[in-house]
Amino acid sequence: MCGIAGLWIPAGAPRERLERQALAMTTRLLHRGPDDGGVWSDEASGIALAQRRLAIIDLSPAGHQPMHSACGRYAAVFNGEIYNHLDLRARLAAEGQAPMWRGHSDTETLVACIAAWGLEPALQACIGMFALALWDRRERSLALARDRLGEKPLYYGWQGDALLFGSELKALKAYEGFRPDVDRDALTLLLRHNCVPAPYSIYRGIAKLRPGHVLRLQAGGPRDAEPQPYWRYNDVVAAGLAEPFFGSDRDAIDALETQIAQSVRAQMLADVPLGAFLSGGIDSSTIVALMQKQSGRPVKTFTIGFGEDGYDEATHAKAVAAHLGTEHTELYVRPEDALAVIPKLPSMYCEPFADSSQIPTYLVSQLARRHVTVALSGDAGDELFGGYNRYLAARRVWERMQRLPSFVRHAAAGALRAVPPATWDRWYERARVLLPKRMHVATPGDKAQKLAGVLALSSGEQFFHQLTSQWSDPENLVQGAAEPSTLLTDPQAWPQTDSFEHWMMAMDAQAYMADDILVKVDRAAMANSLETRVPLLDPRVVALAWRMPLHLKIRDGQGKWLLRQVLYRHVPKELIERPKQGFGVPLDSWLRGPLRDWAESLLDEGRLRREGYLRHAPIRRVWNEHLSGKRNWQHQLWNVLMFQAWLGAEQGETA
Repeated sequence: MCGIAGLWIPAGAPRERLERQALAMTTRLLHRGPDDGGVWSDEASGIALAQRRLAIIDLSPAGHQPMHSACGRYAAVFNGEIYNHLDLRARLAAEGQAPMWRGHSDTETLVACIAAWGLEPALQACIGMFALALWDRRERSLALARDRLGEKPLYYGWQGDALLFGSELKALKAYEGFRPDVDRDALTLLLRHNCVPAPYSIYRGIAKLRPGHVLRLQAGGPRDAEPQPYWRYNDVVAAGLAEPFFGSDRDAIDALETQIAQSVRAQMLADVPLGAFLSGGIDSSTIVALMQKQSGRPVKTFTIGFGEDGYDEATHAKAVAAHLGTEHTELYVRPEDALAVIPKLPSMYCEPFADSSQIPTYLVSQLARRHVTVALSGDAGDELFGGYNRYLAARRVWERMQRLPSFVRHAAAGALRAVPPATWDRWYERARVLLPKRMHVATPGDKAQKLAGVLALSSGEQFFHQLTSQWSDPENLVQGAAEPSTLLTDPQAWPQTDSFEHWMMAMDAQAYMADDILVKVDRAAMANSLETRVPLLDPRVVALAWRMPLHLKIRDGQGKWLLRQVLYRHVPKELIERPKQGFGVPLDSWLRGPLRDWAESLLDEGRLRREGYLRHAPIRRVWNEHLSGKRNWQHQLWNVLMFQAWLGAEQGETA
């Protein structure tokens, strides 16, 4: 795991300028790689590659980067892990193409594979997470590549005569003369999605490389070359649905357990201490159970807890850890500990990011880093196996909505909006004892308000877009902006599936997971110099998941049926079965309490007018409704606040 950066000035540049700039860029990434650093440049070609290293595999100098191929043609900087790199070495040896190995790092393996097979075939052979910058000295070309699912980040863009690239925006900003022009159109996406989805970034002229893509730039070629895919999620979806798994339920459970166990085993390879996050939920408990089954010693597991009702999973995690026999560490976080993280967020995420679970993610990463350098996580179980509540209810709600005349749906929406969310919550608590467990939901008041917003929509796709939006009209909030197209609004990019549920899962994997969840975990963990790994995103697990019919994922009104059955082989059902609970903080009450003065300063009408990005009237209305308790606008307010906090830090930095 590392931080990479570099620049390319095709007209050529003095070595001193190239290396000084590259070094300045990676100095901003010290948290991603505190163990080692290096810079390489070619003055005539105007290229400089730089890297900061968090040593995980091959801690010796043989793992130092930038790294050159044995043939001398390629120079590379690499961030990530190739989990099957020993198998790739064996394949190279069998083909007679293995070089004289200098060490046992996966970066050396990757560079050798590229030299033997070419870039795209090498990437397709790799099982891992990565971002790569590769200079071809013979062709005088630069290639930037990113892993299939988007676990590792890579930004790029032209600034004057230089192409800049790096793991985080803060690296690009270290370049002399960088122009930090806020992209107002991208800001609308933040307000809708809590993040700025790829390929956009918060800065004009700077892009994120999409997952599964390669950007190639040739000396003397066009500057505006488009990235090309070497792997497509939609192709995996189509292939899986075209060749569904045939066999009994037991056969399916056996197949999935075997595949996940293989992924876990591969991702436990490390030359440093390794552990896992454990929330006590289905996904993380499955990963930990399969880790412990294959480990000769107790696995180190970590969780944090909160004292507030509805936000504490530490007791569940402790019970699972005790059953599995892990070496468990838990930390109960005081509100002031969580609040102390907030000032760090603008720098940590380097562009505004507003998933409030970023706070506990940072804290559990901080806890884990005191004991280990690598932590496995259970992310992706919801998107692959139908875990989100919207998969369970969306089709039923949508079909029922369509049976109602338009005027009835509008009236129902008005009735839902007329009842404050707190009242819905109170009513639900009284009725909860009468409902079966599978019908229990979190934050019913908020969900009632979301339902009100979708009752008048005309298609299932619009329904999903609305369900996954925070502000439904962000263009009306951002001055001088037009909301750009994304995967969610481009029918040409949509997957072809056999059901609405599968369509939502495929969309979430490519949007919410890639642009929110994986970004959240990467930045929070790397801010603590902790590597995280996601076994469920092994492409072989993903491919098998898409071969599984929907009835193996959602059954009897419950999601993740198949994954649950794997887990129940290792952990008693009674330790797991409970209503789904997000990994969050009590943001709604914090905004009315300890965060109120901080939020008020950022949402001040005069400040909003001076800055000139956001329209003050709708924001002040929402803020006042939240303070009064009339509505819970925590998520909408949080993405405005995260932009405002980021903007304040940005202006302070450039002042």
